[in-house]
Amino acid sequence: MTSDSKAYAIEADGLTKIYGSGNTEVVAMRDASMNVKQGEVVALLGPSGSGKSTFLTAVGLINPPTSGRITIGGKLVLDGETAQTNLRSFRREHIGFIFQKSNLIPFLSAVENVQIAMELNGESKRSARSRAIELMDYLGVADRADNLPSMLSGGQQQRIAVARAIANRPSVILADEPTAALDGHRGRQVMELFAKVAHEQGAGVIVVTHDHRALDVFDTIYEMEDGLMHEHND
Repeated sequence: MTSDSKAYAIEADGLTKIYGSGNTEVVAMRDASMNVKQGEVVALLGPSGSGKSTFLTAVGLINPPTSGRITIGGKLVLDGETAQTNLRSFRREHIGFIFQKSNLIPFLSAVENVQIAMELNGESKRSARSRAIELMDYLGVADRADNLPSMLSGGQQQRIAVARAIANRPSVILADEPTAALDGHRGRQVMELFAKVAHEQGAGVIVVTHDHRALDVFDTIYEMEDGLMHEHND
């Protein structure tokens, strides 16, 4: 994305995370910064233990940094460890998560797994179901609406997880190794799905991945190593 007219969905500035103190101090992330525009999809690469998940959980307001600032949709939400708003309700309203495992509720049908996210946010069952079906159609799995997760392939489960993550129209979508359990073809489909959602829904998307096979679908690529982040330039 080159247009400066787009507002930033995510502004992470100088994030550092330190565990322990003295002899047991571990710096998991040091001065990491990343700006993601609305409609931009970003890959975050790096070996295991490099700080990728630490960064993602910090930006996702799950595990606040020791220092640094996080601004989402133009609103400063975290200044170091000090919250500037109610993080739980802000996270529920503005951030969608997708993990390596789809984490679908096994006894709910596919459509119920999507609509429950909206019902928890106060939407009526009827309107939640209508939007859930619409999203599943958008993602090509509407014909699986009444199936339990155990009846779905890994790729289909991840599509349902994506539908659930975008159900409340989040401005930020964070995905942690979402294709790790998928083969190359299905993994690429999921990556292309994130690009589609970012570009068409205007969300800022960060995907933590080890999968180098589909990097061409991303607008920007960052790498982490030993807790340090830099933008990747070919």
